[in-house]
Amino acid sequence: MKDTYIFPAVFDYAEDGISIEFPDLPGCLPCADTVDEAVKNAKEALMLHLYGMEQDNEEIPEATAVNKIKLGSNQAIILIDVFMPPFREKQKTRFVKKTLSIPSWLNAEAEHCGINFSAVLQEALKQHLQIH
Repeated sequence: MKDTYIFPAVFDYAEDGISIEFPDLPGCLPCADTVDEAVKNAKEALMLHLYGMEQDNEEIPEATAVNKIKLGSNQAIILIDVFMPPFREKQKTRFVKKTLSIPSWLNAEAEHCGINFSAVLQEALKQHLQIH
């Protein structure tokens, strides 16, 4: 697992916007309306795609050399670089919404006491899993 990745992205310019393809990463297909937005979306999509591959223990391919990529009309190659450590850390600390059920009487009592359900659940899970 590397910290920095650089992959070529093919920006395809059309009247209705810019579609982006990473030749080495099938399925990573962001789009945008402007060049600035396209670069931003390409970086974000690349990080998400690579992070998913890392989590699934998939082999991340080497980037194809720019001079080996054939372009069509209205296309350009942009090298997209990403630095993964902050993104990985952010993914670890992001919150996930969970749906759960408790008896209505317990809900009413907890709300009456101003209980923060998320905080109580987090603390209970940490105790149960012996994580501190």
